[in-house]
Amino acid sequence: MSRTPIHALGREAVAKKGWWAAHKWLLLRRASQVSILALFILSPWAARRFDMVPVLEGNLSSSLAFGTVPMTDPLLFLQILAAGFWSVAGTAALGAMLVLAFYLVVGGRVYCAWVCPVNIVTDAAHWLRRRLGLKGAAHISRATRLWMLGAVLALALGTGSLAWELVNPVSLLHRGLIFGMGAGWAVILAVFLFDLLVMRHGWCGHICPVGAFYGLVGEAALIRVRADRRKACDDCMECYEVCPEPQIIPPALKGRTRKGEAAEASARPAPPVILAGACTNCGRCIDICAENVFAFGLRFVPGREGAPTLPHAAGRGGEGHGTRPSPPAGAEGVSARGPHRPGAAAT
Repeated sequence: MSRTPIHALGREAVAKKGWWAAHKWLLLRRASQVSILALFILSPWAARRFDMVPVLEGNLSSSLAFGTVPMTDPLLFLQILAAGFWSVAGTAALGAMLVLAFYLVVGGRVYCAWVCPVNIVTDAAHWLRRRLGLKGAAHISRATRLWMLGAVLALALGTGSLAWELVNPVSLLHRGLIFGMGAGWAVILAVFLFDLLVMRHGWCGHICPVGAFYGLVGEAALIRVRADRRKACDDCMECYEVCPEPQIIPPALKGRTRKGEAAEASARPAPPVILAGACTNCGRCIDICAENVFAFGLRFVPGREGAPTLPHAAGRGGEGHGTRPSPPAGAEGVSARGPHRPGAAAT
């Protein structure tokens, strides 16, 4: 198999689809993240300047839209309950339910890819890591984030406080950008350096309890990445290189269940839809695929292959289920070209 240098990653998609189509979802994600930050920063100022109701005020933990619609981070709400702050739990409950309902539709970890400002930091670390050719990595199970989630709730229960929010990088960065960073920069720098020097997608993919929580929410989400054109896959492996959770791809792309089996008792391959809650719906696999194998769709609509999109074969949360083809497993900054296109470099 030939290997594609990192500088050529996505070149074939650009050639076949055009630059915009090969970067569309990445650019839309960045626009979403920046717009949300801008709304939080500028809305209070605009409200005072023009004597109007602020469009959005507060922060990602707790906010108010148009002066009436409450929004509360559901994980924060669980911490409030665990800590015993019953007096404010009632107020936060409605906001938490509204936010939860939204992510049950669009995908829990859409929060990670489309809203969270730390994603920009970790994506920058990953980009620089590839550019520098850094390949060494620590080995931390992706299930660690679930243990971290349990520890956050146990900490709130044991201390009677929202102790995690004091060091939560998401809260620190978002509040810092709005109200001033202070010592929060140290935590954000630590996350950046961890992802750059210690482990590829280390924080978001293996440790962050916020991502773990929204991954559990995402198990039941309606909107999914589908691979209805998986027969057109040319095994370029570029989707694995750009995906922050590559272990979730094989069931949808190759029809493999856990341990790599092609089918279950029903003798049917896994459906062409990524059902794992770990998927962030970032859309990079859609961007990078020159053959247009991937697209956003609904989980319950049968694909063109006729396979029902039921969660019988995808595994839960992408925590160690499904197999990742061996060529990219240890590769940093390269993707491998499949055997039926011998000697052809990815472009």
